[in-house]
Amino acid sequence: MFSLSIRCASADDEEDIVALWRACGLQTSYNDLAQDFRVARAKPNSDILVGVSTEKRIVGSVMAGHDGHRGWLYYVATAPDCQLQGIGRQMVAAGEQWLRERRVVKVMLLVRDTNKQVVDFYRHIGFEAVPRIVMQKWLVE
Repeated sequence: MFSLSIRCASADDEEDIVALWRACGLQTSYNDLAQDFRVARAKPNSDILVGVSTEKRIVGSVMAGHDGHRGWLYYVATAPDCQLQGIGRQMVAAGEQWLRERRVVKVMLLVRDTNKQVVDFYRHIGFEAVPRIVMQKWLVE
C-alpha cells in the first residue's frame, strides 16, 4: 500500500488538483474543474480531500458532499503514474469517513458510461450498481 497522508485541500492546492483531474481524464466539455474545486471548498456540506505522497506531491483526490440525505463522491483520482497502489481505495475510504463524521449513512457515486473500467474497482471496494434512472435537465443553453 502506498504511503499517503490525507488532508483537506487548501486554496493553494487548486492548480495541482485541477492538473491531477485533467491527467486522469475527469474533465468534460461542461465541467469547469477550477470552478468545481472552488465551489466544493466554499460550501459547508462539501470538501475536497487530497492524498499527499511522502515527497509532498498530491497523488490522489476525492470530492465529498451531501444533501442531508445521501452522500456523494466525485473526482476520485489517482495520479496515472501511481495507480494500482491502493491510493484510490484510500481516497474513497477518506471520503466515506468524511461523510460518516457528518452522520451521512449512504454514499453514492456516478460512473460515466465512457469510464466502465472503474466499475470493477468500485465493486471490489463494496459499491453496487443500483437500478435507477438518472434524469437531467440543462439550465443553461
